[in-house]
Parts: sequence; structure tokens; C-alpha cells
Amino acid sequence: MKVVAVLYPDDNPDRHPDVAASTARGLDLGDWLSTQGHEFVATSDTGDELDKQLADAEIVVTTPFWPLYLGRERIENARQLKLVITAGIGSDHIDTDAATGHGITVAEVTNSNVVSVAEHNVLQILALVRNFVPAHQQVLDGRWDVADAAQEAHDLEGKTVGIVGLGAIGARTALRLKPFDVTMLYYANHRRSPADEATLGVRYARLDDLVAESDVICAALPLNPGSGALFDVDRLAAMKPGSWLVNTARGAIADADAVREACESGQLAGYAGDTWYPQPAPADHPWRHMPRHAMTIHYSGMTIEAQRRIVAGVHEILGAHLAGNPVPEDFVVATPDER
Repeated sequence: MKVVAVLYPDDNPDRHPDVAASTARGLDLGDWLSTQGHEFVATSDTGDELDKQLADAEIVVTTPFWPLYLGRERIENARQLKLVITAGIGSDHIDTDAATGHGITVAEVTNSNVVSVAEHNVLQILALVRNFVPAHQQVLDGRWDVADAAQEAHDLEGKTVGIVGLGAIGARTALRLKPFDVTMLYYANHRRSPADEATLGVRYARLDDLVAESDVICAALPLNPGSGALFDVDRLAAMKPGSWLVNTARGAIADADAVREACESGQLAGYAGDTWYPQPAPADHPWRHMPRHAMTIHYSGMTIEAQRRIVAGVHEILGAHLAGNPVPEDFVVATPDER
């Protein structure tokens, strides 16, 4: 059996011995699979060489979003493929309809990066509200202008934070924000129970009301046909003037040009996140050079601890498949039986 892992490239693995989701470490699959007589290939190639490797692969393991985009054409050419595993959370880089239509199960490592992304949400909320990036830039530039840094620095306490999407990551974000004594609103397709709302310290609001009332909005929802460009020109205009937006969900949830214009005009006091569209973001992406941002590359869900959870989950999924057993249900994104 052949397993292909499409992972992050690493030009200097000696400097990054703890990065398991790279071609150098290969999620620690190589020795484990080879001792069982299976072929294992770790690659970051996205072109013809990758297509050659996929042609006879039964299992593909891929980090979220990049480097592999597994569309219908690639799926149709990978005739032996039976299982696709996302090494993390977020499988919208895979055409799941095409996969299940060709008898392929799609799985991901549920909850592997929930803590990591929730912590990154709080980090980026604070970075924006406290005006951290410009103040830090003063240090790099050899400046010392307290008035300039303080002019746009605020306390988070007493603010209203709106969380769009209250799944595992949104809920963990709420729990971490609760001690800051903020008012928290949330919008989700399915309302939480009163007990859950009390525990998390949140109150349900319709999306339009949340947008109008929030000083900070944190997007924590999956990308689907209804959430693409959710924060477009009109919705950004409906936000409080001078409010902040954090998006670690999916880059395509926000209209890139509309966000840039809102940051330039001051309608947004700041924008932060680690998800971009497309990924990797090109050098001329409008978010790279717009004012009032605290963007990072897409790494929030790849802390060392998250990668350890990912490695354990991928091994569990693969182990079940190799033993002829179903993938554990909590890892399954889509199966052929759903069609």
C-alpha cells in the first residue's frame, strides 16, 4: 500500500526538529509504515511530480490548505485513492463531493488545533485593541513616541466582543475572553443551550445585531457557500466605526479589497488573522501592506503541541484503515455512504 503525505517544505530541518508536519519529519510515518511493508512518500511538490505520486496512492495525508489542493481532476486521476486525511482541521482544500463520489473517505484530526487557534484569537484581539504592532515597530525603528502609540491603544475590559461561529474554537475563545470582563455576543446556525451560554459567558444575537453592537468581531466559522465574503463592503460598513475584526477562520470569509479600504479609511481600527486567500499569499496581496493590521502567516493551528496531537490523530486514523476497520467516527468529514 502506498501512502503519500503532502506537507510543508522545510529548507533547514536541523533548525526545526520539532516541526512534525514537514517533509523532513513526515509526521513520523516513514519508519512506522515501512516496518509494516508499506510505501511512504513525503513531498511538498504541487506539480507533475505530485500527480505521478498520487496516481497509485491509496492514502493521501495533507496539511490544511497548502501545499495540496485536491480538486476533482486530481481525484479522478488518483484511481487507487481510498482515504484522504487532513493533518489538522479544515478540509475545504479537498473537493469532498468528488472524493465521496469516487469512493473516497475524507477525514481530519478533530480538535487537534482548537486550543492553539483559540489562543491565537485572543492574542490578535489584544494586539489590535492595545495597538501593539505600531508600538513594537517604534522599538525596531529607534523611536520613542508614547503619544503616538497611546492614541489608538484601548483596554479590552468593558468592550463588546462578537463571536461569529460558536463551535469548538469559538467556544474556547469565549472561555479565554471571559476573565477580561467583556460583554460577549455570538451568532451561530445552532443556538447553544442556556447552560452552555452561561458557562461560556455569551449571549445569542442575530448576525446584523452582533455586527452593529460589537467593538471587536472574531470570525470562528467554517468556509461554506453561505460564508464566502461574509464580511463584504456592506457588512464592514455596518460595523461600528473604529471597531476591530479578527479572522482566523478562512481568508475568503472577508473581501480582501473591502477590508483594505476599511482599514485605510478608519472604518476598521484594525484587522488581524492568519488565514489568507489564496495561500500562500502573494507578495502583492492587499493585506500585506494595508495600515492597521496585525496579520501573520497561517500558523496558529500548528503549534508544537498541536502538531503532536495531529501526529497522534493521523496515526490513529491510518492504523484503523490499515487494520481494515472504519475510520473513528469523530474524525470523519465525508464518506461515500453519505451520497
